[in-house]
Amino acid sequence: MFDLDLWREIFQSINKNRTRSLLSGFTVAFAILLFAILFGIANGLQNTFNDSFGTDANNSIVIYPGRTSKAYKGLQSGRKIQFKNEDSDYILDQFGNDVQYFTSKINRNYAVSFRGEKSNYDVRGVYPDYMFIENNKIESGRYVNQGDIENRTKIAVIGKAIVEDLFKKTEPLGKYINLGGIQYKIVGVFTDDEGDLEERVIYIPVSTIQFLYGNNDFVDMMHLTYNPEMSAGQALAFGSSIESKLKQRFSVANNDQSAIRLFNRAETTKRVSMITYGLTVIILVIGFGTLVAGVVGISNIMIFIVKERTKEIGIRKALGASPGSIVSIILLESIFITAIAGYVGLIIGIGVLDVIGPSLEVYFIKDPRVSNTLVLGATITLIIAGAIAGYLPAKKASQIKPIVALRND
Repeated sequence: MFDLDLWREIFQSINKNRTRSLLSGFTVAFAILLFAILFGIANGLQNTFNDSFGTDANNSIVIYPGRTSKAYKGLQSGRKIQFKNEDSDYILDQFGNDVQYFTSKINRNYAVSFRGEKSNYDVRGVYPDYMFIENNKIESGRYVNQGDIENRTKIAVIGKAIVEDLFKKTEPLGKYINLGGIQYKIVGVFTDDEGDLEERVIYIPVSTIQFLYGNNDFVDMMHLTYNPEMSAGQALAFGSSIESKLKQRFSVANNDQSAIRLFNRAETTKRVSMITYGLTVIILVIGFGTLVAGVVGISNIMIFIVKERTKEIGIRKALGASPGSIVSIILLESIFITAIAGYVGLIIGIGVLDVIGPSLEVYFIKDPRVSNTLVLGATITLIIAGAIAGYLPAKKASQIKPIVALRND
């Protein structure tokens, strides 16, 4: 039950000892303030790392053909490796159980025009799965589908930036663009979180670009995503297995690093995870040290408070106050000061991050925000510490005999 008299006493004690209360609160508020800023900066660094690798699927592997750098099995060095559709089928046949999405891809650049507007854009021949590997988002219409692949349809999915370049206020869906001298019907518009550069791209069926611009089955590269349940070690081993199999297929020496190149996001993810883990540990150590300093500070102050109020405690006991009531007054005062100061420190810390956040991008710290749950947990920890800091000396003081307390200088 809420005891109004008890809280009136607590507020009177705080008002009577303003300097003491302010010092107690400042210790807690400063600890939470530093804690919030440190973790905000750590999160900002992690955001920078994540953004530097784009929004493509984290479990992706890209396979590029190159030229051999070593002679092998009677074949000369400098031999060009060329991927074909059958190589895509080979990978799916060998590793299909561990492949989530797969596409071969052809990259070209063509002049694209619509009525009086004209510009050059990257054109990518892809399979439907590429949307999930690249993490494109369809804003209107649809993406390339399997029917387009089988029928070699002349359809195009264009980025939102192209709509702004060529179509102005015209609705693009259903319209035809001239792409390299051939008319393509626009069936979809997509957006990409990586911005304008990725939105100035046109996707068409890989089979269409093979048939119309070369009449062959060559592909430039292959993209895939592996089972997301794989650990980093399993993903790296999986990528090595694909590379090894392709080297055998193309009669390439095992130590030839230029013939078949493979970019496995697991390697990048692992490096970033190690860096962010190291940063997190450093910040945790500093943050924990800050909290410990706050706990020590409030503990010392509470010991001083109890010592200062020894005579008061003796008078209360002489008048019949129970040890429990004495403990509760000191304990609630400690908790109240800690909670209010912790909240103030949290608000100031978040406010500081909001103010200085934009200027920190120069130092590769992007959007330095902190999880409210994390800081709230730190505040609760300090409140508990404040309660313990108040309880121990209060408990000791409540057990002192009134005559001894009244004689205390």
